[in-house]
Amino acid sequence: MVIAKAGWQARLALTYALRAGRTVLSAREHSGPLVVQKPLYPEGDAVCHNIILHPPGGIAGGDSLTLEARLGDGSAALLTTPGAGKWYKTMGAAAHVGQRFDIGRGAVLEWLPQPSIVFDRARAETKMEVFLEQDALYIGWDMTCMGRTASGERFNSGELRQRTEVWQQGARLWCEYARLTGDDPMLASQAGMAGCTVSATLIAAGCDIHKDLLEQCRGVATEAGEQSGITALPRVLLARYLGTSSEAAMHYFIALWSLLRPALSGRSAVPPRIWNT
Repeated sequence: MVIAKAGWQARLALTYALRAGRTVLSAREHSGPLVVQKPLYPEGDAVCHNIILHPPGGIAGGDSLTLEARLGDGSAALLTTPGAGKWYKTMGAAAHVGQRFDIGRGAVLEWLPQPSIVFDRARAETKMEVFLEQDALYIGWDMTCMGRTASGERFNSGELRQRTEVWQQGARLWCEYARLTGDDPMLASQAGMAGCTVSATLIAAGCDIHKDLLEQCRGVATEAGEQSGITALPRVLLARYLGTSSEAAMHYFIALWSLLRPALSGRSAVPPRIWNT
């Protein structure tokens, strides 16, 4: 007898190719409730914009979602989501989200999802792997709100695990592993989240960051009471946000992206239309 796994099991794999100066979604595979809308070209043929949809609207215990994107040499894609992601509370199995991005020579991938909310008593696990070829570029961010603060909920129990790795031509550029539980002292510690409910990280990887660009990014101000910091490593820029508003985090990262995108890819920042709805 075969016992079916509880929860949604979903996978979406996207392949992009550059054809006659136009980035096209050349192949797609999906199973379960994870799909992609039709390609959009708000800034011309060079960059393909896609919106990733999870029709159930939230991630529950036992769910396992996998997003894969493969970019051929010279192609460019921008992926986003239509709204905030939600990790629901669970009494049982953890929920998993995995992302793997393979970015070909000279290709550019931007993964710019809207914020995620981790409900109290959720058990959430994420894993993201980015593999860059020569002269490839990745710009992506993650924004996480611990608890539904708008309704007064705090993250008092549950668990969040996050794993991020960025590689280029077989060399690891960056890795980070995090684990937070609802009773974790790091939630209140000044060395951790300092009582804040929203933490966020932006990564720009694949090329060195010029000093002038670094100073411009450091000059972007956050709202009063919010904390931020920017670090440049070999072929990696990391920006951090810590505060109480996912909207403020989004505004801060959009401002940074508006500086990084033209400097690193030579293209003006054209925000996805879905962000305005």
